[in-house]
Amino acid sequence: MNQEQKTLLEGKGLELVLQRLCLELKENYGDFANCALVGLQPRGSLLSASLHRRLEQMTGHRILHGKLDITFFRDDFRRGDDILKPNTTSIDFLVENKNVVLIDDVLYTGRSVRAGFDALMAFGRPAKVELLTLIDRRYTRHIPIEANYCGKAVDTHAGQKVLLEWDASQTNLEKVTLFTREA
Repeated sequence: MNQEQKTLLEGKGLELVLQRLCLELKENYGDFANCALVGLQPRGSLLSASLHRRLEQMTGHRILHGKLDITFFRDDFRRGDDILKPNTTSIDFLVENKNVVLIDDVLYTGRSVRAGFDALMAFGRPAKVELLTLIDRRYTRHIPIEANYCGKAVDTHAGQKVLLEWDASQTNLEKVTLFTREA
């Protein structure tokens, strides 16, 4: 079985998308006084850390940031025979009455984001929750969830996969690729 691949974002185009997402957040949250960025583990946390660094540099303000593990909040976590290995949750603040931006790399079926909403409630009741995703795989939702901030929307089907490629230190996103399995 071969795979066909298509580059969705890289180089200057990728940099512009990341910059635009930061500017949109800055426009809506200013100095981020009552806002927190929370990345969904594992891949959304890499994107959220990257955006967090950029935003703190851009604004000159400290911005609350955390990582949220959703392993045991997923609706499919008991379906396999494999033993699940959860990721770490690192949220050292209450989300009570805060504006929270959940960040994930790819919005596909919506199940991970739904699990993220459930997991987030263990840390308090936010004033507002928004979703930022780098890639929105349209036409594949199982749950009616939509991103408030989207880097790029892509029309895909079930036989395709989106991969974000990070540098060796996993701090800089280098490329986003769409893979299609050929029969």
